[in-house]
Amino acid sequence: MLWACLVVACQSRAPAKAPDLPAPVESTTLGPGDIFRMEVVGEKDFPDEYQVAPDGTVNFPYIDGMMVAGLEAQDVAKRVRDSLIERQILLHPSVIVRVTEFRSKRVTVLGQVKNPGSFPLQPGMTLVQAISQAGGVTALGLVEQVRLTRTLKDRKSLTVVVDLDAINSGQLEDIPLQASDRIFVEERVF
Repeated sequence: MLWACLVVACQSRAPAKAPDLPAPVESTTLGPGDIFRMEVVGEKDFPDEYQVAPDGTVNFPYIDGMMVAGLEAQDVAKRVRDSLIERQILLHPSVIVRVTEFRSKRVTVLGQVKNPGSFPLQPGMTLVQAISQAGGVTALGLVEQVRLTRTLKDRKSLTVVVDLDAINSGQLEDIPLQASDRIFVEERVF
C-alpha cells in the first residue's frame, strides 16, 4: 500500500506555472530580406512585390536604390508617393504598402528538435509554432524544460523555463514570440 502511494506521488507533477516573461515587443520596421507588396492605386504597370536588398534598399520603377531599412510600411508608402510626385511621374498617387514576410526578424530553435535553425518570425508566432517549424521535438527532447531566452529593451536577456507539455495540454497559454527569441529544447537524461 505504501509502495502504491509513493508511485502515485512520484508520478504526479506540480501544476504548471506560467513563466514570468515580459510581453513581446513587436517590431514592424523593414530590414534586409523582408518582402512586401506595394500598390500604386490605378497603376497596373508597377510590380506589386518587392524584397529589401542586403544593403536595406529597394529598386522601384523610376526610383532606384531607395533606403527602406528601419522604416515602417506607411513610411515607405509616403516616401514612394513623395518621390513619384517630386519626379513628376504621377500627380496624386495613392500608395499602399503591406509587409508579407519579415525575413529580417527571426527566431532560433535549437537542441532536441528535428530541424534546428533560425526561422522567419511570422506575425503572431508562438513557441509551439516555432518548435513545429523546426520539425517538432525529438524523442530525446525534454519537453517539460524548454528554455526561452528573450532580449529585453535594456539589451539584457532573460531566460525562462517553459513546460511544453502544459501548453499542449491546455494548462498554460502558448507564448507569443518576438524577433530574436531563442528556444532551446534540452536533452532528456535517462
